[in-house]
Amino acid sequence: MMADPTFWDDQDKAQEIIDKNNALKTIVNAYRGLESEIEDMETTRELLLDDDDDDMKSDLEQNVLDFKANLDKFELQLLLDGPYDANDAIMELHPGAGGTESQDWTNMLLRMYQRYCEQKGFKVEIADYLPGDEAGVKSVTLIVKGHNAYGYLKAEKGVHRLVRISPFDSSGRRHTSFASCDVIPQFNNTEIEIDINPDDINVDTFRASGAGGQHINKTESAIRITHQPTGIVVNNQNERSQIKNREAAMKTLKAKLYQLKIEEQEQEMAEIRGEQKEIGWGSQIRSYVFHPYAMVKDHRTNEESGKVDAVMDGDISPFIEAYLRSQMDHSES
Repeated sequence: MMADPTFWDDQDKAQEIIDKNNALKTIVNAYRGLESEIEDMETTRELLLDDDDDDMKSDLEQNVLDFKANLDKFELQLLLDGPYDANDAIMELHPGAGGTESQDWTNMLLRMYQRYCEQKGFKVEIADYLPGDEAGVKSVTLIVKGHNAYGYLKAEKGVHRLVRISPFDSSGRRHTSFASCDVIPQFNNTEIEIDINPDDINVDTFRASGAGGQHINKTESAIRITHQPTGIVVNNQNERSQIKNREAAMKTLKAKLYQLKIEEQEQEMAEIRGEQKEIGWGSQIRSYVFHPYAMVKDHRTNEESGKVDAVMDGDISPFIEAYLRSQMDHSES
């Protein structure tokens, strides 16, 4: 296919095929790696039957533990087979009530997710950024690019709660702060059919406010699109021109409208089944306690860690994987 002279005529489609091909190669190579590990362990076991060597036995025990960990990762990769799990992700972070406290907490989450994505090999673009009044972030939109980005990050959707001694309180009192995380898949124009009536949208321009080099704040290149029927507002200031920012904002708007359509369908099905679903802010999905003790706990799975610093440095894979496994177990039952 790639040898076809017309392969690169549609560059977006060509890149999509290459990405899918690379993802399949990764899965096949991982499978072959597991096969090789099994063969090596079997060879070691046979040798131990003839020679009961303590060092060899210790190596085999470690190999078995390593194999189990690799098998778990491989299984999780295979189970990320939702219709949009392989897509890039659009992530939005918003502070709750509390002004500077919650805005600072939102900034801490932003850093945590940037570190996590870096560890996973995902590329992160800041599409929109509104700084806090004194510190932190009022809102931020990230485009996370990489195979299964949405599949993993969908586990982070919900409210995140922080308990700490406030650095902004001269009395040194303990504060509780909240921030919300919303994650939707990013779609290619070929993946979804959403018709947007030009009369239904308002397009405004403004000066970009985030980190972006010399170009920032000199021209009104940032774009805000408001979809009147739904009240959805999207901003984009990542690109250097109005045209590019408008294209990116429209892409995000289409993704949000499509996600809204899916959620409405799911809600209708839930009502038919008589199910109750928590929507909006609801209850927090995870608590990050810095004081009076150090603990991060996910309330959906009871997964927890006392290594708060490591978690805030992006070590959130155990929480994400525990949630994904719980969802898979739930769907099988």
